[in-house]
Amino acid sequence: MEMETETVNNVLCQLTDPEGTQLGGPMYLPQNAGPPQLQIIVNKLLNNEEKLPYAFYISDEELLAPLETYLQKNKVSVEKVLAIVCQQQAIFRIRPVSRCSATIAGHTEAVLSVAFSPDGQQLASGSGDTTVRIWDLNTQTPMFTCTGHKNWVLCIAWSPDGKHLVSGSKAGELQVWDPKMGKPSGNPLTGHKKWITGISWEPIHLNAPCRRFVSSSKDGDARIWDVSSRKSVICLSGHTLAVTCVKWGGDGVIYTGSQDCTIKVWETTQGKLIRELKGHGHWVNSLALSTEYVLRTGAFDHTGKDYSSPEEMKKVAQERYKKMRGDAPERLVSGSDDFTMFLWEPSVSKHPKTRMTGHQQLVNHVYFSPDGRWIASASFDKSVKLWNGTTGKFVAAFRGHVGPVYQISWSADSRLLLSGSKDSTLKVWDIRTQKLKQDLPGHADEVFAVDWSPDGEKVASGGKDRVLKLWMG
Repeated sequence: MEMETETVNNVLCQLTDPEGTQLGGPMYLPQNAGPPQLQIIVNKLLNNEEKLPYAFYISDEELLAPLETYLQKNKVSVEKVLAIVCQQQAIFRIRPVSRCSATIAGHTEAVLSVAFSPDGQQLASGSGDTTVRIWDLNTQTPMFTCTGHKNWVLCIAWSPDGKHLVSGSKAGELQVWDPKMGKPSGNPLTGHKKWITGISWEPIHLNAPCRRFVSSSKDGDARIWDVSSRKSVICLSGHTLAVTCVKWGGDGVIYTGSQDCTIKVWETTQGKLIRELKGHGHWVNSLALSTEYVLRTGAFDHTGKDYSSPEEMKKVAQERYKKMRGDAPERLVSGSDDFTMFLWEPSVSKHPKTRMTGHQQLVNHVYFSPDGRWIASASFDKSVKLWNGTTGKFVAAFRGHVGPVYQISWSADSRLLLSGSKDSTLKVWDIRTQKLKQDLPGHADEVFAVDWSPDGEKVASGGKDRVLKLWMG
């Protein structure tokens, strides 16, 4: 009796990293191979000592079944080389937040900004009541109420070493605080003539301890400040209208976005303009960097390690930044009132890599996932959209909010996305299934600010109802 041999067809595949660099040459893989088999192959190709988790994408769609399922479903010809992108996943997993663990009253006006410290241990909020509050996350009570501003606190930013917190007000004043004591470090920093729109710290892998930060203002300027001399050391002027956002990049340059429709790139020793990024037809509202997560967290990661010296912090931050960036240039994405976004590689070209269209209203907030693989955008059209972080190609739209979406934040493992809306809810979206994972009602009014702690444990939100809410898994 003849044995029936089942013939397994092979398919020619080329594995690449997200930047398109080939991992080995093209190889024939059995059509019944799926993610588990591909994991083994990639770890071998890259000589990984410890087995690392990977996700696999074929033309932006995650491969979750054997190759033959994908080929049949998409009617792909087996004659062509199948390009498979291998994306390293975070080894740790963040649980989706599902319940409100604390509602903390204290602010007497709207909460306009919330931000976790880089190590995830402290939380700060800025409010229309002119105060900054620092909260104790263990007891879920206010630790300090920082007073001194004479007008609304519009934005706050922690230094990447966690030693300083800066707040900017509607009066154009900046104040540096010592977050351990809840006291101001010196007098307010004055120089801006109108309100502060953004604050960004110099990355710690370039300079430790953290001393310099940049602020942007409606007065059309950005200013670099030194916390130890408490002075504005450089004024970046050249925009013809309000500067709406600012980011201090990992290569040491500063990016400013403005209502004059341009993005300017500055060097930071003398404040010279390096290049101008043009293309938007209306105000630039938001900028995000592909390296933003490691710049924000510096040497801190989900393991919660403490550091004894600024030098040690700088060294660890340098390693994290290098690993995150790889050989690719730092990418920048801009969102505008013209309903579009642009993806740029400013160190390579002054022309955009891609124009990203699809939103029906202004784009309010853009944000790269911690691993740089995705870009999320929040719009007044009530949707959140997901894009490929390397190519800028549209991936998915998340619908469910019934009001404009104000702010978004990522989980540290890049698997979940959080959004806060005028509709008074927060929503958690699952990137893999591209569906709503959790609906978080509870606020009595518009949610202006959301942040997911870098250690992944908690989410904070604040808004018009004056309360701060903490959410847990």
